[in-house]
Amino acid sequence: MAITMRQNFKVAAHVLRQRLKGNTKFPLVLELEPLYQCNLACAGCGKIQHPNDILARRLSVEECVAAVEECGAPVVSIAGGEPLIHKEIDRIVAELVKRKRFVYLCTNALLMEKKLHLFKPSPYFSFAVHVDGLRERHDESVCRSGVFDKAIAAIRKAKESGFRVTTNTTFFTQDTPKTIRDVLDFLNDEVKVDGLLISPAYAYEKAPDQEHFLGVDNTRAIFREAFADGRRKKWRLNHSPLFLDFLEGKVDFQCTAWGIPSYSIFGWQRPCYLMADGYVSSYKELIETTDWDKYGRGRDPRCENCMAHCGYEPTAVTATVSSPRQSVRAAADVVRGALQDVWARG
Repeated sequence: MAITMRQNFKVAAHVLRQRLKGNTKFPLVLELEPLYQCNLACAGCGKIQHPNDILARRLSVEECVAAVEECGAPVVSIAGGEPLIHKEIDRIVAELVKRKRFVYLCTNALLMEKKLHLFKPSPYFSFAVHVDGLRERHDESVCRSGVFDKAIAAIRKAKESGFRVTTNTTFFTQDTPKTIRDVLDFLNDEVKVDGLLISPAYAYEKAPDQEHFLGVDNTRAIFREAFADGRRKKWRLNHSPLFLDFLEGKVDFQCTAWGIPSYSIFGWQRPCYLMADGYVSSYKELIETTDWDKYGRGRDPRCENCMAHCGYEPTAVTATVSSPRQSVRAAADVVRGALQDVWARG
């Protein structure tokens, strides 16, 4: 596991604290989208299919900080769009790091080297670079040649400069157990990123490509084979062991949609980052007025083929904290991940 001990303990403490307060619905990660504009037009993305006046809008630094403080999530994933286009992204990151939130800045890395000097290395900050396969596969996914090479160069430069760098890889029907192993081996062993986030693709309603999203059965089969022979223990995967079990079909969960709420230029998105059934003006209103029981597999047809980490990782994390056996298992993974980091750094 590539989740740091510091982050692991803080998230576990957050879950226990909420349980002691009697809260059953609380956030673990805030998906913060300060803009929708991007410098790529990926076929599987449904976030950039908005008119130009919407793409021109930005959240202010103050709005971003207020959203983080309002919901209280210990981890913030800054997405979009491409966050590095935002002229005040460095101030947003600095303010959140100052508040000791664990910040992951999701980026396609095209602007990363150019803007690296705006940020400071911190145990609370990571670049999270999208890498959806090796060179040919990734460039096909983002619909532009040369992006893979730029992303890998930016990762290497950031690591040389002392930054923590993770990757985010989404898998589609074009992928196989071999392509999954190949890209994770490359990022883990050759590039030596600090963590690997993986997820089967979810079918955004507005995405241009609606034909290559993995269903539940295919997801389980492909990850079961990719993870065979103990391979998943080798990779510095940025996930709880139970979520990886879930991908293989060893356990099943209900979606915890409120575990990773989404805040954007429109407000708090109902019910999750992947589906837009309206927006509300406060996190409290999101939690109290959303009919959560109508979402999830077996409840909403749009959820039937979803196994994305934004819905199911929170379920896995809370299940882990609630089980002494799983907590010990997760702690052992954290220690193993720390030792892998030491080895990777030479």
